[in-house]
Amino acid sequence: MADSRTVEVRVGRIGRPHGIRGELTITPRTDEPDRRFAAGARVRDAGGRSWTVARSHWHQGRLLVSLDGVDDRTAAELLRGVELYADVPGAETPAGPEEYWDRQLVGLEVRDHAGTPVGRVRGIAHLPAQDLLEIAADGSIHLVPLVAALVVEIDLDKGFLKLADVPGLMG
Repeated sequence: MADSRTVEVRVGRIGRPHGIRGELTITPRTDEPDRRFAAGARVRDAGGRSWTVARSHWHQGRLLVSLDGVDDRTAAELLRGVELYADVPGAETPAGPEEYWDRQLVGLEVRDHAGTPVGRVRGIAHLPAQDLLEIAADGSIHLVPLVAALVVEIDLDKGFLKLADVPGLMG
């Protein structure tokens, strides 16, 4: 059965204007900026103002976006620092296999190698080297690298993930 709900996700932060025609630099806050800022996509700020993406492209490693109604540098400058959000279908999945969004993992029950519940995923820490699961268990937070050697199973439908049999993994 398809999930018809939508989920609000933060997709980017507007930086400085680029040029004189209202183009904006965007710092992506999503793993899929080309998907979230595709022409025709809708984005909004926390106050409810919304825009349609007219076009986007990468230039020297920066995402440049034109929003309908933002037609000059002055209008673009007024949006500097604004966080952008989008509604995405709740059932939408990441483009790559074995990839997950934070919202899919947060709240999952964490089980040890034998299947015994040991905690819950509280958050994900995105570090340069790797992502870490923040697992709440026994009144403390345990950090576990989100790698296949340590997280051996993720079952979103059943609401759990299973850890490898590694001594000291959970403290």
